[in-house]
Amino acid sequence: MLVALVTALLPLDAHADPISDLINPSHDPAGVLPTPPADPFYTPRPGFEAEAPGTVLSARPSSGLFPSADAYELLVRSTDSHDQPVAIMTTLLLPHAAWPGPGPRPLVSYNIPISSMGYSCAPSMELKKGVSADVVAISLLLAKQYAVVIPDHQGPRQAYAAGLMGGHAVLDSIRAVTRSESLELGPETPVVMTGYSGGSIATTWAAQLAGTYAPEIRLAGTIIGGEPADYEQLLPGMNGNWGSGVLLAAVLGLAREYPELLTLFNDNGWRVARMFRDICVSQETMLGMIAPLRVEELSTVSDPLKLPMVQQILEENRPGGTTPSAPVYLFHGANEIFIPFTGAQELFDDWCDRGARVRLRPFPGEHFTAGALSIPLTTEWVDQLLTGELVPPGCTGPGH
Repeated sequence: MLVALVTALLPLDAHADPISDLINPSHDPAGVLPTPPADPFYTPRPGFEAEAPGTVLSARPSSGLFPSADAYELLVRSTDSHDQPVAIMTTLLLPHAAWPGPGPRPLVSYNIPISSMGYSCAPSMELKKGVSADVVAISLLLAKQYAVVIPDHQGPRQAYAAGLMGGHAVLDSIRAVTRSESLELGPETPVVMTGYSGGSIATTWAAQLAGTYAPEIRLAGTIIGGEPADYEQLLPGMNGNWGSGVLLAAVLGLAREYPELLTLFNDNGWRVARMFRDICVSQETMLGMIAPLRVEELSTVSDPLKLPMVQQILEENRPGGTTPSAPVYLFHGANEIFIPFTGAQELFDDWCDRGARVRLRPFPGEHFTAGALSIPLTTEWVDQLLTGELVPPGCTGPGH
């Protein structure tokens, strides 16, 4: 059944002999990276590595769904999970109307839950095609005359679930748009970051990293929802059931940043990695429903989680241990199925113990219900973060 699914989903031009590759799959790491976009704009200029993080490498106007705002695409120098230079895409939306409030126009970093493996699923592509599920939330922010920056926070390898890559991408996108006077924003621009589900991974790490990686940003606060704070807690609810497609995509996303994980793949693991190379989250979900797989079925070892190498990678991508430098509003579905509330509670407790200013709010419903209910509230939360009202001093939430 797995081979049949791979045959159906692989691009016809993927290989000269795709059937042979299915029978004897290649173990070449390059073969499971996303297909590079044909647009040369995505290719950074030679020597970009020497530029400072947050440097705009190239820029161009863009089209999209937001007639009330000018749109720009920026290629930005950032840093991956191993402190190596990479180029990322980000999209900036600037409202046509003048900012009506006091002080400079605020900027919202809206970190979309990409949760996918291919470039076609990245925000910079989907916003232009008009297929982004986040259009309503972004439109509400633009209606309040906030500038909005939307990073392709998974980076050039589309490394879904890689926290450090995502955090760096968010912060460097903010740096890029607040350093250019031609884009109306500047170093005094107040910034709010927000992200849900897959977007919360990048947002959480940006909140933790901001104080040391980008202390110059005037961060007013962060909104984090549905955060999968501890990946080990996801396995009981997602491994081997209809959530397994998204779980396996996260495994492959981490393996793109930590290629040593690829050494644990058996032939079926390499087949799935090849099949997942360019798919979006809707296809991941469909595959989980049609052919639910367990992580162990794709590995050469019976329990890969017990390996010290795997534990180290999980630890490097488990938030906590660092105090966010600005207030954090943390909300999570009280009836979660896939992403236990326990993870949010533990992250809240960790940050509280370190003196963070953080508020945890249990939200009605499970993951998708909590996400949907939060959409009309996001602009209000942004307003209240900018005025310092949303998160009281100290810790506010269950057990505090």
